[in-house]
Amino acid sequence: MSIFDFLDLLGTAAFAISGALFAIKKRMDTFGVLIIGFVTAVGGGTLRDMLVGADRITWMNDLNYLYVIIAAVILAIVLRNKIGYLSKSLFLFDTIGLGIFTIIGTEIGLQNGFHALICIILGMITATFGGVIRDTLSNEMPLIFHKEIYATACIIGAGTYLILDKFQIDQSLIHILTTLMVIAVRLIAVKFKLQLPTFYSN
Repeated sequence: MSIFDFLDLLGTAAFAISGALFAIKKRMDTFGVLIIGFVTAVGGGTLRDMLVGADRITWMNDLNYLYVIIAAVILAIVLRNKIGYLSKSLFLFDTIGLGIFTIIGTEIGLQNGFHALICIILGMITATFGGVIRDTLSNEMPLIFHKEIYATACIIGAGTYLILDKFQIDQSLIHILTTLMVIAVRLIAVKFKLQLPTFYSN
């Protein structure tokens, strides 16, 4: 298994746990927890695969993704009372998934020969649109449209990836550094309550 495949499965697990914890917090039943965990984990990647014209959707072509999602959701359910405060755990796993999937989407864009800006957009979509679907199904305003820095962290991370890639640095190191970049930006934004400006009238 390559580092790329490992990171993809790790991000899938992180987002599945994040989605499951979100559903548990919303007091959904077992089926609801499984569905929300599933769409959070694969929603962004599915949209990305459709946009790049992939022959097959990634999770439909490799059952390991379904096994990882099911195992992650079960783990979240079993350890829901031991995993700490749900809000903190949700934030942790969501941030890990955000960092990993940003890099996965950006790299797939490069592999398909897209312009750098398109690669950045694909990275952001891969990382955030599972959460958009999760929030929409839960009747919540998607997180990327309000509150703290979220999609912006993906854009910064994807941009960093493209810059490092130009210097022909080892791919494994690029994966690690840029994933940590996304996570760091998100953590700093939340800690210091950084937000993009909003525009509204009375």
